[in-house]
Order: sequence, then C-alpha cells, then structure tokens
Amino acid sequence: QVQLVESGGGLVQAGGSLRLSCAASGRTFSSRAIGWFRQGPEKEREFVAAISRSGGSTYYADSVKGRFTISRDNAKNTVYLQMNSLEPEDTAVYYCAAGYSFTSRPDDYNYWGQGTQVTVSS
Repeated sequence: QVQLVESGGGLVQAGGSLRLSCAASGRTFSSRAIGWFRQGPEKEREFVAAISRSGGSTYYADSVKGRFTISRDNAKNTVYLQMNSLEPEDTAVYYCAAGYSFTSRPDDYNYWGQGTQVTVSS
C-alpha cells in the first residue's frame, strides 16, 4: 500500500515557477515508478512526466519538455516536479501516481494522490 500527498500548488503569473512535491508513505516507494498527471478545466487527465524507480530515467510530455523537471529523493520518499516558464495552459489539478511500470498511461498506476491545484494567470 502506498499513500501519496501532493503539495506546492498555487497561483502564479505566466512565466513564473512552482515546485510540486509528492510525499509517499510505505516501504515500497523506492520500488515504484512515479508519474505526474494533470487535469485542466473540462479536459481529460493527461500525462505530464514520469520517473523510474531509481530516478535514472525520466519521460516528459511534449507540452512540458524543457520547462518541467521531475526528480526523486528515495531517502525522503518524495518526488518533485519543478515547473518553470509556466503558461496559462498549464492550469490544472496536478496528481502524482505510483506504479510498477514506467509509463505514461494512467491505467498503469495503482495509487493516486488527491491532487494540488496550479493556476497560472496571464
């Protein structure tokens, strides 16, 4: 069992930065890949970024590549999403998820956090 809690969301102006955190409980955290997903107003949930169990591999959606960076600290059971050059289109609820597969597919992730709101004003 893995429980995930996101934090770090908020309101920021376009061009600004935020760092989201995903804190996990449970001893199996380091054996799980972690993904970040987001769901904007009247949009479907979409993949943002993923990181492998060791942190050695990362994968990004084209829409955030070069602006967002995912990282993890297994000693702290925490994954981060550094978001730079934010755009109004990035406005969404951001969720982290844990699973055994390092993929972009939501169905491959077994555990989900409750989400944190990110709002980017123009």
